[in-house]
Amino acid sequence: MLNRAGIAMVAATTALAFAPAAANAQACGEIELGAAVSATGIYAANGQNTKNGYEFAVKKINDAGGVTIGGKCYHFKIKYYDDESTPARAAQLVERLIDQDKINYVLGPYGSPLTKAILPVIEKYKTPLVQGEAASRSLFTQGYKYHFGIVATSEKYLTPVVDMAAAIAKKAGKDPSKVKVAMIYQDDAFSLDVRQGVVDAMKKYNMSAIVDDRMPKDLNDITSFLTKVKALKPDVLIVSGHEKGAATAARQMADLQIQVPLVGMTHCESAKITQDFPKSSEDFVCPTQWDETMKVQDPMFGTAANYNTQIKAAYGYKVVPYQTAQATAAVYVWADAFKRANSLDKEKLREALTKTDLETFYGGIKFAADGSNPGKEIILRQIQHGKYNVVWPEKVAAAKLQYPREAQY
Repeated sequence: MLNRAGIAMVAATTALAFAPAAANAQACGEIELGAAVSATGIYAANGQNTKNGYEFAVKKINDAGGVTIGGKCYHFKIKYYDDESTPARAAQLVERLIDQDKINYVLGPYGSPLTKAILPVIEKYKTPLVQGEAASRSLFTQGYKYHFGIVATSEKYLTPVVDMAAAIAKKAGKDPSKVKVAMIYQDDAFSLDVRQGVVDAMKKYNMSAIVDDRMPKDLNDITSFLTKVKALKPDVLIVSGHEKGAATAARQMADLQIQVPLVGMTHCESAKITQDFPKSSEDFVCPTQWDETMKVQDPMFGTAANYNTQIKAAYGYKVVPYQTAQATAAVYVWADAFKRANSLDKEKLREALTKTDLETFYGGIKFAADGSNPGKEIILRQIQHGKYNVVWPEKVAAAKLQYPREAQY
């Protein structure tokens, strides 16, 4: 945690890095970014988390003097539309941002389905997009040149749970191939990529899935799946259904008193399961792109712990969703690109983005030729007495894994 002197030093360093000391708000120009973000619909919760991260970054960068281009300072501003959690609407609104509102720089929506829908628009208008909320691997295999994603791709999200289960079996003197896995996924690009990553990881250990189901589209009821889980008694339960699916799973596991030794679930934080389902969510293992204990930092936001403290104070989070940290980092990438390009030209900015090599409070960001950030890895946190503690990989663990899970109903 930075002390006051440290924070002051960070602010001073930032001002020098991003704008002349003499710059002031009246003298600065404006750079307008555009974003279609879910304010309504099934992705509304994480849409708000994404917007919070964007707004926090804009305020920090502007308060530090903005960015300097050609000797002139510029402040950031974001124009938003509500994509209603609907891919077609997201594509329509991004086209409106570019074609009608004349926005030349775009931030991503929340989620892989919506990002998938807007990418053809981005390419059509040759307008750079930096996004931190869409992890589907398929987004980076279509040859897009204007798409840059800072996150670990989705096939990585729950594969560490399989590795963890195999390690547990080996320590107990058991054959990992005997580990029984039950899986349920939302029917969208992100979750199906998560599933494929788990399937590939299971193959390494010759594990088999005794249940492999898809969630209903409304994500409101998975009792038929959980009834099978209760009867078959798997060793591992894996759930990927964004925040609504996670909340449904936590609630109905309590209703049916499901006991599984190891539970891996995406979107634990944004689903607020520790607040709404404190007993049934105990000992869930949750993948994250970011944690406040990470030993990373930058001159704008300080350490991961410093960012965590400031974003909590700004928005009242009890646990900061990694989606918020990702959104902030995406804006920071834009600021870095403008500084290095020293230009407002879209093509020069795209070229600058391809050469990004940035250390941030969120971790390292360096884009591959396909626009992905291959160096980004997933870490696992376990909910222990309502707190999220890093338990995997073991080399960075802050707490010991509670196994088997000891949920109380």
